[in-house]
Amino acid sequence: MDLDNTLCYCFHIPKRKVVNFTRQRLPKRASQLSECFGAGTGCGWCVPLLIAIHQEIVGDAAVEAADVTAEQYEAMRVRYRADVASGARKRNEYGDGGGKAAP
Repeated sequence: MDLDNTLCYCFHIPKRKVVNFTRQRLPKRASQLSECFGAGTGCGWCVPLLIAIHQEIVGDAAVEAADVTAEQYEAMRVRYRADVASGARKRNEYGDGGGKAAP
């Protein structure tokens, strides 16, 4: 996922905005990333990525690239929302059904 791709679809927040917010503010907890235009407070899908970004920046690791494309990320979110709506998955319960954690 590139920096200019949408990270939080509920509030249309690009990954770049979250990364820059985290670098500038250096929040003590990942939950404080919600101060970045409400990221992570809608459906909850992007919470694992928010946590990963927080950990990477606090730990000085690179956050420029990820192993999932923007299209894959969006499709995974669509499946997550459908599963939550149908009751097949609880909100904030991650994974792709195959045991792999969400990005």
